[in-house]
Amino acid sequence: MIPKWIYFILLLVVAELTANVFAKQFALYGRLSTAAFSILGFIAANIAWLFALRTGVGIGKGFIVGAVLSGIGTVLLGVLVYHERVSSTALVGVVLGIVAIAFLSAG
Repeated sequence: MIPKWIYFILLLVVAELTANVFAKQFALYGRLSTAAFSILGFIAANIAWLFALRTGVGIGKGFIVGAVLSGIGTVLLGVLVYHERVSSTALVGVVLGIVAIAFLSAG
């Protein structure tokens, strides 16, 4: 059975990725509406974090899983949607993040 906090972490990741897209759009085009939507996305991500904590995730484990998934998602968005280049060092960081989640899941 999947713990409830996983759903809140996934909601956090989706909200944060959405906020990142709006932030990038603001950076590209300077529309204040995209900045406002970005801020709302980050607020939604933090609300999801609070609910994840409330459902019993440890602060360390929850933070690592959320941060790694958000980081991997953001890198993928940058590469696939905005055609940004990723250094080999950044790719090593993504792999290490995946390894960190694997170790946390095993423990």
